[in-house]
Amino acid sequence: MPPVTQAGLAPELALPPPYRAVRLREFGDAFAHAATLAPQHGAGTLVYVGRFDVAEFAVVLEPADPLIRARRVFYTGMGALADAIAAAAPPETAIHIKWPGALYVNWGFVGGGRLAWPESTGEANVPAWLVFGATIRTAWSKRIDPGLSPELTALDEEGFAEVTSKQIVESFARNFMHAFDVWQESGFSSAVRPYLDRLARETRQSCEIEENGDLMLRSESGGTTERQALLPKLTAPAWLDLAYKEPS
Repeated sequence: MPPVTQAGLAPELALPPPYRAVRLREFGDAFAHAATLAPQHGAGTLVYVGRFDVAEFAVVLEPADPLIRARRVFYTGMGALADAIAAAAPPETAIHIKWPGALYVNWGFVGGGRLAWPESTGEANVPAWLVFGATIRTAWSKRIDPGLSPELTALDEEGFAEVTSKQIVESFARNFMHAFDVWQESGFSSAVRPYLDRLARETRQSCEIEENGDLMLRSESGGTTERQALLPKLTAPAWLDLAYKEPS
């Protein structure tokens, strides 16, 4: 894997191999920058933005499967992200995922995850790279009245005492590596379990992820099966406009 230039290294992040960290200034775009670096710097490149109020980062991956199956890594990334938040959460904190990539803490939106790949890649072709990116609001950038927008929240508002963006990124990196180990040893169905365990759905409704990444919802009483297509949601993440919104 080619090394990241020394000018871009961020030694304050404690990341296990094979991650290599690249820090951007406060208003950089980690997701776009990771996609730009992906062809040259390869798997393990982790780009993050140095700001206190948002944990924004993206990691480059090099899949071995065709795109139609490789995009399932999005679910392991979301599971690792949710586990990173849970590890820092106060007791009894509710952490849920709204399909496919919006993350909620105590039913307030805090951020989400997304996935990118080369635009020219066909469904049957192996992508040269993938980028999983995430944005999590750790604190409000200014004092607000929480009652103004109860559907939005930040980690500090939910009792995450002194949790930093740096800690979220480091925890995610470790959990993501663990998810890959589980996938390799026990298969995707085991690796996706942390995601499915936190997925918000109706009571007595079972779910599973198809080989192409679509979500299948089934009533445990034997009712109809509902398919949710993943690809359109990855192309236009519904949560993205809320990620940096603050009550006015």
